[in-house]
Amino acid sequence: QVQLVESGGGLVQAGGSLRLSCAASGRAFSSYAMGWFRQADGKEREFVAAISWGIGTTNYADSVKGRFTISRDNAKNTVYLQMNSLKPEDTAVYYCAADQYGSVYLDPNEADYWGQGTQVTVSS
Repeated sequence: QVQLVESGGGLVQAGGSLRLSCAASGRAFSSYAMGWFRQADGKEREFVAAISWGIGTTNYADSVKGRFTISRDNAKNTVYLQMNSLKPEDTAVYYCAADQYGSVYLDPNEADYWGQGTQVTVSS
């Protein structure tokens, strides 16, 4: 069993930055592809970014490319999402997901575990 706990959300002005963290309990963290998804009010959940297990290949949604960076520290069982140049449309609840031996094109329907989410609000 793996538990995921997100942190780092908050309120920030447009153009600002935040770093989200997702700490995983349990074993074999390095064998999980890790991803971030978000869900805004009244909208469906959408993919944001993912990082593979193994060599750490990354994948980003077009809407965040060049602004967000996903990384992982296997020694700390933690995955990060550095978010720069934030826009009001980035406002959402951000969720961390884990898929053991999964693809960097993380399919939310195949994720093994989810965190509880952290709110990110970007004011204009």
